[in-house]
Amino acid sequence: MIQLYYSPSSAAMAPHLLLEELGLPFEKVLVDTSQGAHRTAAYRKLNPNGLVPVLIDGDLVLYESAAICLHLCDTHPEGNLAPALGTAERAHFYKWLMWLTNTLQPTLKIYFYPERWLDEGNRASVAQLKSHAEVQVGLMLDQLDTELARLEVTHAAPWLLGANFSAVDIYALMLCRWTRNFASSPARDRPRLGTYLQRVLARPAIIKALVAEGLVRPWV
Repeated sequence: MIQLYYSPSSAAMAPHLLLEELGLPFEKVLVDTSQGAHRTAAYRKLNPNGLVPVLIDGDLVLYESAAICLHLCDTHPEGNLAPALGTAERAHFYKWLMWLTNTLQPTLKIYFYPERWLDEGNRASVAQLKSHAEVQVGLMLDQLDTELARLEVTHAAPWLLGANFSAVDIYALMLCRWTRNFASSPARDRPRLGTYLQRVLARPAIIKALVAEGLVRPWV
């Protein structure tokens, strides 16, 4: 059986949601990050970075959330959560997944962990970096909102790739959730993005996964 090493509301959420959408049997293995379980020698054998998630699928041990999502989409194409290989739609799927994981997600990490980039005790710079990161995330959320507005006008399409729900919608939900406590303009406050997130949250598999992680409403 597939095993997913996770902690609630972490980067493991996207693979967790995807597994539920695919309807696959899997075992959740809680990594209690509050107790440092992700830093133990045993866990670092699975992921030397000491981060969640990790997916074990037979002999395969895989880390990095986006890589896990791609693996699940490719090994279970019947789920229709990624466009067919070699198509323009698949190219846009790659574009948005890479943008989410390589552009939006790192900026969110700067917001949540600004002290990692600065000398210890430099509180003024920590506050400044956090503030700038929030502004940059806001601009990226505006980009998502603009794209959803374009799709609404040109294609009457409800999802980020158009007519079909996909893994990039799952990944976008995870990252947008992380903005829920922003001091100004979280993702849910944008007109198209806010209603889009509610569409994702209305899916039964998504609800099942969020409840299983013990998360309480509002989810975004």
